[in-house]
Amino acid sequence: MASSKQTTSHKLTSVDARAIAEAHNRIQPHIHRTPILTSQSLNTIAGAQLFFKCENLQKTGSFKIRGASNAILSLTDREAANGVVTHSSGNHGAAVACAASWRGIPARIVMPHNAPAVKCRAVESYGGEILFCEAKVSSRMAMAARIQAETGAAMIHPYDDDRIIAGQATAAKEFLEEISDLDALLTPVSGGGLLSGTCLGAKSLREDVHVFGCEPERADDAYRSLKTGELQTMESSDTIADGLRASLSQRTFAILRTLVDGIVLVTEEEIISAARLVAERMKLIVEPSSSIAIAPLLRPKGVGVLNLPARKDGKPLKIGIIFSGGNVDLAGLR
Repeated sequence: MASSKQTTSHKLTSVDARAIAEAHNRIQPHIHRTPILTSQSLNTIAGAQLFFKCENLQKTGSFKIRGASNAILSLTDREAANGVVTHSSGNHGAAVACAASWRGIPARIVMPHNAPAVKCRAVESYGGEILFCEAKVSSRMAMAARIQAETGAAMIHPYDDDRIIAGQATAAKEFLEEISDLDALLTPVSGGGLLSGTCLGAKSLREDVHVFGCEPERADDAYRSLKTGELQTMESSDTIADGLRASLSQRTFAILRTLVDGIVLVTEEEIISAARLVAERMKLIVEPSSSIAIAPLLRPKGVGVLNLPARKDGKPLKIGIIFSGGNVDLAGLR
């Protein structure tokens, strides 16, 4: 565990409503406008009206294609001339490889040696070149930086990039455009790209909407960062939510300190149980890094865990949940 005492501000990002709209216009021809589904049985368990933005049905199987395509399609021809490089636990790597193939440029993806096989196959299927490293965040970053220096490739960081954050924000933008009176939005949190984008995208349309991040107890650096006011980092984690093993950057920490309404910690058992319940009740495959966003609402207290004010119309709270991805190694859920 490490910390940084640098003072941060959400002004570290230039992402605003205009940037999000421009990102949306740029990527719309290439991605799916994913469906928003409901489940009466899950509503009953949570004691609320739940709405699910199904990014597990997105191209490449996750929301990551939003940010990756925005970043790569934003590159000038000169910037893209030597291809792109990134580091990823899987979904971002697949998205970068896919978006790079649309641009007709090579993609080099640094991945930890313990990345799920299903995600490695996805990267390769989109034409990405995988380079394996130790299962440490510092190892991933160091190898990616070395490859960038050697090749001149453009770095497409998984979350510490305004182009990435603006692209991820488009999911919340679509959500609020279709269901304008949501009381809250829940997303997973790891490096903070999706959660930061959700805060910026949702609150640019509705300042009063609440946004919460959901994080594994075994990878709780975002929770600790916001609680202590100092950026906390984590080198590695054994959580089953393999997509949630990164740590916030100064940029995403600054955004979340200002805009997020809270981080909810979730146990490994709750993550697995939530994924199974979604499969049983909704017939949807979501990965553990995605099921974490509904897990807190399945507790006996249900939506009460969020401590939200009651709706003025007297109806049950309306809660939006972003299912971030569906790239599951099914053998790992046993």
